[in-house]
Order: sequence, then C-alpha cells, then structure tokens
Amino acid sequence: MSIQIQTATGKTSTGEHSVSLAEASRVWARVALLSFGGPAGQIAVMHRIIVDEKKWLPESRFLHALNYCMLLPGPEGQQLATYIGWLMHRTLGGLIAGGLFILPGVVSIMALSVIYALWGNLGIVGALFFGLKAAVLAIVIEAVVRIGKRGLKSQAMRLLAAISFIAIFFFAVPFPVIVLAAAMIGYIEAARGNPAFVAAGHGAAHEDGESLLGNLTPAHALPSMERALRVSAIWLALWLVPVAAILLMAGPDDVFSHIAVFFSKMAVVTFGGAYAVLAYVAQQAVEHYHWLTPAEMLNGLGMAETTPGPLIMVLQFVGFLAAFRAPGEFSPLVAGALGGLLATWVTFTPCFLWIFLGAPYIERVRANKALSGALAAITAAVVGVVLNLAVWFAIHTIFRKTVSVVGYGLSFDAPVLASVDVWSLVLSVGAAIAIFRFRVGMLQTLTACCLGGMGLFLAGAI
Repeated sequence: MSIQIQTATGKTSTGEHSVSLAEASRVWARVALLSFGGPAGQIAVMHRIIVDEKKWLPESRFLHALNYCMLLPGPEGQQLATYIGWLMHRTLGGLIAGGLFILPGVVSIMALSVIYALWGNLGIVGALFFGLKAAVLAIVIEAVVRIGKRGLKSQAMRLLAAISFIAIFFFAVPFPVIVLAAAMIGYIEAARGNPAFVAAGHGAAHEDGESLLGNLTPAHALPSMERALRVSAIWLALWLVPVAAILLMAGPDDVFSHIAVFFSKMAVVTFGGAYAVLAYVAQQAVEHYHWLTPAEMLNGLGMAETTPGPLIMVLQFVGFLAAFRAPGEFSPLVAGALGGLLATWVTFTPCFLWIFLGAPYIERVRANKALSGALAAITAAVVGVVLNLAVWFAIHTIFRKTVSVVGYGLSFDAPVLASVDVWSLVLSVGAAIAIFRFRVGMLQTLTACCLGGMGLFLAGAI
C-alpha cells in the first residue's frame, strides 16, 4: 500500500507502507487480548509491540500521541490505539484499532454482568466477589502510589494533589471542575516558564531508531477545515442522534435516558485516566442515581481488572445493572444488555471523534510547553482524585456502616468504627502486603483474594 508523506520542510512525497490493513488488524487484536491491568499496563503492551517489536513508530512519535490522548477525556489507551491506527491506515485503520481494543472487554463484561445479575446473591458467588473487593482496594491504592511517583515531582504538584483530594472528598467539588481548574493552572504557569509545571513524562525516551513512519507526516494527517467539518458532522450524529431519539421516545425520566445523558456527559468531562473516571462515576451512579451500591461498584471494577480491555469497561456493568433493575417494558436481561451497550456506545463514540478531529492538528504540534504543563497539572490533580477513590472504596469495603457529615460546606461519608468488617480488613491488608511487599502480580492477587473469600464462606466465617 502506498501512502503520501510530508517532510519536515512541508513538501509531500510518496513512500511505501509495508504494513497491510489485514496484518495491522491481527496486531491490534493481539494488543487487545493482552491488555490487562489498566492504562499503564495497556500502554506498556502497546509500546512493546508497536514501537519495539513492529517498529511502526519511533519513541518520540508514540509519546507525542500519548501526550495528546492524556489530555483528552476518556480512556487514553483506547484513544492511543485509535490514533496510531488512524496514522497508519486512515479512518478505517483507526476504527479497527480502537474497535478491537474494546471488543474483548465488551464481550467479557457483558457475560460477567449476566452472571452477576442472575447469581450474584448466591453464597459462593457472593463470597467470590467479597474477596474481589478486597483485592481491588489494594490495586487502587497501588495506582495512587504509581501515579504519584510519576506526577508529583515538585512541591507545587504535591500541593495541587492535596487540594484536589480535600476538595472532592470533604467538599464534594465536582470532578470536572477540579481537573479543568488544574489544567488552567498548569497551562498558565507553564506558559510563564514556571519549572514546577514541566510534565513528568511517561518514562525515559530512548533515542529514536529506524521505524516505518519515522517523523514524517502522512498526507491524510494534514489538517483541513473541510475534513474537520465532515468528521464533526458524522461523529456528532453517531453519538448524539441516538441520545436524542431515546429522550424523545422514552422521556427524560426513563432509565435509558438517564444512561444516555449521564455517560454522554461523562465522555466530555472525565479527564485524567480510568481511575479518575471511576471516581466520578462512583460519585454519581452510586450516590445520585442509586443504580448500584459501593460494593457492587467495586465488583464491577474487579471484573474490568481481570478482563482484557480498558478499565472504563466497568461502565458497561453500571449501565447493565441500572437498566436490569428498571427494565420497563423489556425483560430484565434484555434491558440490562441494552443498558450496558448504550453506556458503551455513548462512552466510546466520542473517543473516535476526539482522535479523528484533533489528531491532524496535534500532528503539527511537536512540543508545546503550555500543553505539557496542563498535562502535568492534570496528573497531579488526578493523584488527589484517585486517592479520594481509594478512601471511598476503603470506607465502603472495610466498614459496614457510614454516617453522612453535612454542613459548613462539608459533604462526605465517615465510617462508623464499630462496624468494621474484620475479614474484609484482613483480606485487604493481605492484598496490600502481597502487592507492595512481595510484588505479587495483579491477576495473582485477585485470584488469591477470590479464593480467600470462597474459603471464608465454606468455613462459615462470612
């Protein structure tokens, strides 16, 4: 397949593209099936295969795309796959790469959602999820530490993370407000030359070697107003027309309308990666819509942790339970399946819009200090947001009762210390020791905790 490339001087020439679309599809299917353990693991797998093994892109080009995806709302791993697929094989390549990246997760979470909805209250299944929650708590704490080491390189960043935690946990400041405020601070300070707001990056970049595209820009990646308008019209219609149709047919108070509107809003405002998204979803789906309980949110996260694909696929589980419990004229299972797929559609369709619309312009930007500062500040704020998620999970995992504290601007749940669940505490501490002290892998920790929960059930302890 022949493509056109633009040189650094602006001239366009023709080059030979040695990767067929069929071969690329096989590679993206492999990436998808190996993408366990959240965005850090997924991006590492993609880097190993795309940069080191296949040598499609140089390190600098990969990180340039990743920086853009980190600034977008939604799952950066899926968006990065879409970006690289588009860069290699135009729009069809982006659709294949981004679509294959989420397909295993869609199938897996749907199957697990059905099992949970039908048999989740059975003793042995409930015991399995009891152990799963303990492991997930330890994994989220580990995510706080991992993100913190990467993003909190200065006193200013640590202060920003602390303020973000206090704002969201104690005062219930909306997550989008926190992240957008952090982005503005980072952008302004970096533009002023403040060294504290230099992006920490994603690891030391090695010297770029030979790669298929190198630093040349394919002709289809050149920005065009005509193309931008066409892309916007198509993808906005694919995203919002179904939402408008559901609102008109079902009314604004129907559960499917709530799912369509909530997850569409989430797709626009949830910056900062999967764990930050989950903090926002947990706050809204559990406390505002009452679609599921905090324990069930943990169970859904555990499902997403143990299946390939983005962690944000837990949103399909949330949509499934929301519709399953308010099926209307449908049977519960049919309603659940439709609710889960609707949540998935309105979550991921905007991701393709952000890439196909913005990537040509990002290709023109090689190093923008202000954008890097915004990214660094968002990363710092996300540490505080994810810490909030960890504390929220801990309160609802280890304690059976909480009390709401409201007044003087405060709004948070405090644990009732006498209601501690000893076995949940034991499993959570054991999972944390396994991860932090003995460096046990995520899947092994999840499996051990699930077996521990089942063992406690069989012993009559829970």
